[in-house]
Amino acid sequence: MNGYHEPYESLAPPDRDLHRALLSLKEEIEAVDWYHQRVVTCTDQDLGQVLAHNRDEEIEHACMTLEWVRRTSPAWDLALRKFVFTEGSITQKERPSPSAPLAASRGHAEPPRGDLAIGRLHDPVEPKGRHDSRAAGAPERALCPTP
Repeated sequence: MNGYHEPYESLAPPDRDLHRALLSLKEEIEAVDWYHQRVVTCTDQDLGQVLAHNRDEEIEHACMTLEWVRRTSPAWDLALRKFVFTEGSITQKERPSPSAPLAASRGHAEPPRGDLAIGRLHDPVEPKGRHDSRAAGAPERALCPTP
């Protein structure tokens, strides 16, 4: 399989599956774009309808894959719950630090803070309604376990 940036043998089977899903998602979205371009430029109405049907099938495949990723990745689950099917400004859902607007207006990032300014990487509270394949009470696996 292509696209590995770390040695295949170093990745646990669940991480390999996540890679497969993310690669498949990327391919499905690319196919949606290809079909959409064909639909909007097609001059034959019947062919355009066939191509639109194909595009919509690819959208369905992408959504099914994204749902699998959400169910198996706590980080994806939290992000999707925060941003998808919401109202209002998408970008305002992120909580920038108080100095972020000032730094952005000056054209540079915030000064280093010593903690890499990345915030918390894990929220110990599991989102409500989470559905996944983990056994009840099983420990949550990190995306990048420490050696």
